[in-house]
Amino acid sequence: MATVVTTVRRSFSTHWYAWAMVLPVVIVLAVLVGYPLGKGIYLSFTDANEANVARTIGVNHIEATYQSVGLDNYWKVLSGQEGHFYSRLGWTVVWTASCVFLHYTIGLGLALLLNRPMRFRALYRVLLILPWAVPAFVATFSWRLMFNEKYGVLNAFLTKLGFGSVDWLGDATLQKVSAVAVNVWLGVPFMMVAILGGLQSIPRELHEAAEMDGATPWQRFVHVTLPGLRTVSGTVILLGVIWTFNMFQVIYLLIGQGAGSESEILVTYAYRLAFQGIRDYAGSATYGILILSLLLVFAVFYRRMLARNEKEGVAVR
Repeated sequence: MATVVTTVRRSFSTHWYAWAMVLPVVIVLAVLVGYPLGKGIYLSFTDANEANVARTIGVNHIEATYQSVGLDNYWKVLSGQEGHFYSRLGWTVVWTASCVFLHYTIGLGLALLLNRPMRFRALYRVLLILPWAVPAFVATFSWRLMFNEKYGVLNAFLTKLGFGSVDWLGDATLQKVSAVAVNVWLGVPFMMVAILGGLQSIPRELHEAAEMDGATPWQRFVHVTLPGLRTVSGTVILLGVIWTFNMFQVIYLLIGQGAGSESEILVTYAYRLAFQGIRDYAGSATYGILILSLLLVFAVFYRRMLARNEKEGVAVR
């Protein structure tokens, strides 16, 4: 212990300027991230709800009466007693996998096109990046107007083609399809820009050498392009999974109060527990910690898988 204290003091005396520069960031993270996270973990072990938390009514202050319940909240959720976790987890996984798959494949296709010489390439890049530049809530509300059953552009187009109007945001299945479409529209530009940067970092000599060896365009794509994008792809897919798994605004703002139990993902249900109806703060905190745990486990195993594949690829070469 004394050695650790001595090391910290020596480091502080030697690198005091660096510590001073880092300190504001540490304070901000502690206030904005550390405290809410700690409070959420604490509440998940209690029975806190709207009726027993501390509150002030007029001049009267009512003390909190909630109590610790240990792991009861986690047991109710994970054992299925609560009745909503696994159904929403299944849809959340499908939602995340489908969105990230479409993000990556469409982004990769667009990046391959923009990486080739063409007229007005800079204009195309700007136009394709626009969805990413628009605030997510603005884009979501715009899509909600387009999906409107009576006045939406999509139904007007279908009517002109001789089809009837579709209740895009009323049916549970169509709600899911609509949400995936909006999220794909929002997420493709990020994937496209990141993959385009990865493509431009691949030495052109590798493609030229493969072409001289008689490799077809598909073979060059599989054996040169994809391996060259391995690092970029691993990072953007991991970020895409984390962002999409927690993509609250698209589900909530697009579907709103009309979201049925089949269309909600875990994060929107956690929000509803905390802020709608009889507010269950302990249940919402439990969901939040479980979401965090799921993403941490996925991130650890995903990074280990990437590292193992990288070592195997180096060994093969």
